[in-house]
Amino acid sequence: MSTTFSTLDTSELRARVERFQQAEARIVEQVRRVIVGQNDVIDQVLIALFVGGHCLITGMPGTAKTLLVRTVATTLGLTFKRIQFTPDLMPTDITGTDIIEEDSTTGRRVWTFVEGPIFTNILLADEINRTPPKTQAALLEAMQEKCCTVRGHQYTLPKPFFVLATQNPIELEGTYPLPEAQLDRFLFNVLLDYLPAEQELQVLTMTTGVKIDDAEPITTAEEILSMQELVRMVPVAESVARYAVSLVRATRPTDVSAPDIVKKYLNFGASVRAIQNIVLASKARALMQKRYHVSYEDVRAMAIPILRHRVLLNFHAESDKMTADTVLSKMIESVPVPRD
Repeated sequence: MSTTFSTLDTSELRARVERFQQAEARIVEQVRRVIVGQNDVIDQVLIALFVGGHCLITGMPGTAKTLLVRTVATTLGLTFKRIQFTPDLMPTDITGTDIIEEDSTTGRRVWTFVEGPIFTNILLADEINRTPPKTQAALLEAMQEKCCTVRGHQYTLPKPFFVLATQNPIELEGTYPLPEAQLDRFLFNVLLDYLPAEQELQVLTMTTGVKIDDAEPITTAEEILSMQELVRMVPVAESVARYAVSLVRATRPTDVSAPDIVKKYLNFGASVRAIQNIVLASKARALMQKRYHVSYEDVRAMAIPILRHRVLLNFHAESDKMTADTVLSKMIESVPVPRD
């Protein structure tokens, strides 16, 4: 039997929820010492971490994508490594490789595995779409199975393990679109846009002086694992779960529930993994909003960042200059919210 809120002792439950909410508030406070604005981006990155998901951050160069990930890793008290993806990066540069070493006592040569940067809690895959698909695929097993295989031997990665990947818009020179199978492993595709003028002025004040603030650790790896367990205990009413199912099914052009805009502009929609991710993310959002249950608003708020990289636009959308966000927004409006 799975553990839920109803099966926990009330005092224990209250203590864990209060600790979660206090830690989340302090994490945001520390991140705010370094990162200006981007409220939705920070919330979505934290939600991904609280549910054990990976996050893809899309934005132009110079919009603080790398700084955001490094700051979050520091604040969570987790080990952090960074890989700069380049066109000549090899899969073994990520996973690690076996080398031949000579035993000084026996003189025999033995294979020794040297861990790659993937053996960490938070892996920053910087500019992941700057490297060819073969190397991008080296992350697939790690993201899904939390392990990697080298020369037939399987190695388990540390817990928790997150991939926070940054990518430049695919219109830029020298980028390779991520394959659909890998995109589907990311919980969110977070869009990081330019800041308003006043916030850019604040960035200048914070970063061009003598003293530059740093974030401080708030949690530990063990606490993050406990938070992930707590998030999964949040109850979801059947009507809310059905609403999440309805939203995802409406993204599939072949489904009878798909609205006309989906049938016109999408080649294919999202899979059942998207439904799972929407429900999990909604649970984390509910706790962050100091609620003990998932609402329809949680589902609606999580839908677009979870679905935008899981639907494929067709040539009609390109010719009419329709974006995935526009299509999804109109799709969500067409799916009625159940009335309890």
